[in-house]
Amino acid sequence: MTQPPLPGVLADVAPILDHWGYLAVAGLVFIEDFGVPVPGETILIVAAVYAGAGRINIVLVAVIAFFAAVLGDNVGYAIGRFGGHRLVERYGRYVLLTPARVEKAEGFFTRHGGKVVTVARFIEGLRQANGIIAGMAGMSWRRFLIFNALGAALWVGAWVTFGGLAGAHLNTLYPAIQRYELYVLTAMAVLLLFLIGRHLYHRRHRDAKRQPDVGGHGGGR
Repeated sequence: MTQPPLPGVLADVAPILDHWGYLAVAGLVFIEDFGVPVPGETILIVAAVYAGAGRINIVLVAVIAFFAAVLGDNVGYAIGRFGGHRLVERYGRYVLLTPARVEKAEGFFTRHGGKVVTVARFIEGLRQANGIIAGMAGMSWRRFLIFNALGAALWVGAWVTFGGLAGAHLNTLYPAIQRYELYVLTAMAVLLLFLIGRHLYHRRHRDAKRQPDVGGHGGGR
């Protein structure tokens, strides 16, 4: 039976997987994990859906994605450890990675490094910068490797399981996705705007607290 096309952004990425197969999974997951803005997570989900639909082997997808994710983050760790501060000072402003933000992130990693490395896989933006910041923060490589591998296993396992189940029931899910896609996208857009608004509100509130009182404490000389 002919499989229906994949919906939304998955359909845009599907030709890459059709042409390059497992190499697309390995390459895109690998380079996304040291900061390059490519759809590594998306290609993993597409590959898992393909595997669930019987087009490729789901075990190979999981194994390849796991090792590519671990290796990619280790490249990021090496970049952060051996050249991170110089790169931030020279190029960080172009990606809003200012020295002040890096210093704050390094302090956070120092206090919660292992937990951050593990959960960073599931957070867009942090997934790509995770290894670089860990290296800049001076986290030991062995500790980083352990928590990085744990995070990669959880991340790959979650998406492969989800994508495999979706692929196995694609003929049933696809009409429902088409029917409710607009409503889901609208709800996601509203949620995103709410989160952005809340973040801006809290940031303005924090900035207002930090500003000195210039009206009542001038003093005389």
